Amino acid sequence: MLVDDSAIVRGFMRRWIDEDPRVELVKACSDGVQAVNDAAKVRPDVIVLDIEMPNMDGLTALPQLRKAAPEARIVMASTLTAAGAAQTVKALALGAADFIAKPQASAMGSVDSYRSDLLDKIVALGERAGARLQLAPSPPIKLRPRQLHTSPPAALVIAASTGGPTALPAFLAPIARRIDAPILIVQHMPAAFTPVFAEKLEASIGKHCREAREGDILANGTVFLAPGDKHMRIARCPAGRMIHLDQGEPVNYCRPAADPLFESAAAAYGSRLLCVVLTGMGHDGRAGAGKIVEAGGRVIVQDEATSVVWGMPGSVAQAGHAEAVKPLKELSQLALRMMSGEAA
Repeated sequence: MLVDDSAIVRGFMRRWIDEDPRVELVKACSDGVQAVNDAAKVRPDVIVLDIEMPNMDGLTALPQLRKAAPEARIVMASTLTAAGAAQTVKALALGAADFIAKPQASAMGSVDSYRSDLLDKIVALGERAGARLQLAPSPPIKLRPRQLHTSPPAALVIAASTGGPTALPAFLAPIARRIDAPILIVQHMPAAFTPVFAEKLEASIGKHCREAREGDILANGTVFLAPGDKHMRIARCPAGRMIHLDQGEPVNYCRPAADPLFESAAAAYGSRLLCVVLTGMGHDGRAGAGKIVEAGGRVIVQDEATSVVWGMPGSVAQAGHAEAVKPLKELSQLALRMMSGEAA
């Protein structure tokens, strides 16, 4: 289901969907009122919901759509502005599964990228939306044997994508204040969104959280979020370890990406590192997780049942890098035990 007040936008999206055999359009609506009225009838697997609309905007429609079509995954279509970022982060907290940033009029060359991203999100979320779809069984997972660790990890690195804005606070809120080591997070998100998300995350977990800055020393007690459009890496320095940011080429089509953080963290911390991979599309983090286990570090991932999309954690698990695959709540407690040295 498409919900957008612009007939031009609906026309573009309708054509894109009609050209993609993986997707079927069941309804196109011009505002939230029409969408809420029709959602229960057409039973969509995915709803692409514009935020700014007359009559009923996306934020108002969101909880009503979740009630009318509880199996549907909702993708918020947002502008790349401070106001759009704040509204989108709020929508994610209210239960939206993902978001997509609309291309700006001054950068219409990005329309092809927007089309590809939109269709990929619809397909990935649709495959997980409801029991009506017959999912292929996941390949068997071979867990990595647990190694004896005499010292607890000195840092925690986390990666997430689709579903991450909800999973990250749920994962960190019960444990963040009990972890002294620095926590570094890559969440796939545009530059306009990450400052807002860092503020929301800090409020949710009760621990200082901010966007990372070039040259930040990795002192205990802080949660660092990779800024949008920049890779975050860890480098050794006379004071210990510091953050380096760069705008190198996207990795796995992402910037920030998990692999640069994971690979640099493996080099900086060796065996004293815990890596957590949460819900997300694609396979970002798989190569970096391999580097972490090669260096003697530990990797744990979220399970399929509690992930919005089991792309990133699934790819790490299927590569044999994970020593545990757990539901989100259990994963959180396991991470705490590992960071405290209780799960050596």
